[in-house]
This record gives sequence, C-alpha cells and structure tokens, in this order.
Amino acid sequence: MGRTIRGLDAGQRRAERREQLLDAALKLFAANGYLGTSIEQICSTAYIGTKSFYELFSSREECYLALLQRTSERLEERVAGAAAQATGNERQEAPRLLATFVHALVDDPRITKVTFGMASGISEAVERQRRTNRRWAAGFLAQLWDRYDGPPVDEQRAVRHSVAIGLVGGMFDLISDWLLDADLTNKKQIEALIDDLTTFYITVRRGLAI
Repeated sequence: MGRTIRGLDAGQRRAERREQLLDAALKLFAANGYLGTSIEQICSTAYIGTKSFYELFSSREECYLALLQRTSERLEERVAGAAAQATGNERQEAPRLLATFVHALVDDPRITKVTFGMASGISEAVERQRRTNRRWAAGFLAQLWDRYDGPPVDEQRAVRHSVAIGLVGGMFDLISDWLLDADLTNKKQIEALIDDLTTFYITVRRGLAI
C-alpha cells in the first residue's frame, strides 16, 4: 500500500495536482491567451514542478484539452440538472434552460474566454473536442424534443439530429458574436443575450414542428 500524506493516497494526490494545474491553466489562458502561456508559467502558478506536469499531461495542448473537457463536463452537468427539474411545458422551460447555459458560461469570464475566445484554430484535437461538445448539446436537445414531442419515426430522427446540430451551431455563433462587444458584468446585456437565444430557439422549433 502507498503512503498516505495529508490524508490522501497517491491517486488522490495525483488528482489534486491535476486540479491545481487546470485551475492555474484556466487563470493564465484567460489572462494571456493560449500562445502567451507556457508550461513553466502554469507550473509556477500552481506551485507544482514541471516533472509532475509531465506525469499528467504530455504537452500544453493536452493540458488545454483537459481544461476544455472539465469545463464542458461541468456545464453539461448544470444544464442536465436544470432539465431534470423541469415541470412546465417547453415554452416555459426553454428560457430557464438557456439562462442556465448562458450563466454557466459568462458568470466566470475566464470560462467564456477559454471556451469561446480561443478554442477555435488551436489544433485538430481541440477542434474535435469542440465538435464533440456540440454533438452532446445536439443530443441533449434531441432528447428534450423527444420528451415534448414524442420519439420521431426512424426517417425523422436523422432530420431532428441535423436540426439540433444546426441550432446549437447557431446559438454558439450568437454567443461568439455577442462576446465581441459584451460587458460580462452588465446584467441587462446578459439578459438580452438570453432573450435572443430564446427567440432563435423558438423560431427553429416552430420550423421543426411544421
């Protein structure tokens, strides 16, 4: 059996170091950008040696991917939790779910910068993760529509999936465009974004229902 230090075994200490490095990476990537952040800076900010970094991540890119994945998992958990508590009809619940999604992104400006401000164009692996995130969001919407509309017949399922992918892409583009001039501390601007996303969502859903 391995040693226990501060009440943590080796696996728990490794997980703790990983979280410390990801927290430091979030802070630095948001402040300095991906290209402006080095592995040495991440390690110095986390008070962890570079040897420990390379025991967890093979590169800066892998560290960024892990940060993107952690952010996505937390966001997905919040949105799924909000959906599980839904009691009203879709028109009542859509604004609440979209508000949950938006606040999960913008309440911490660092999250917004790391996910929407710099993820595009870093590498093929990062782009694949971005697409994976969109597929999850599209799958979430398709399940939501199944709840409200009932499961589609087989030939309609592919159409529903395509519409969900397009809807998610449109909403993400609306957020990216909003961020160009947004003040993340301005509650009215955030509310306006939620209203715009809700209007876009309802418009697409009307077309799908025809």
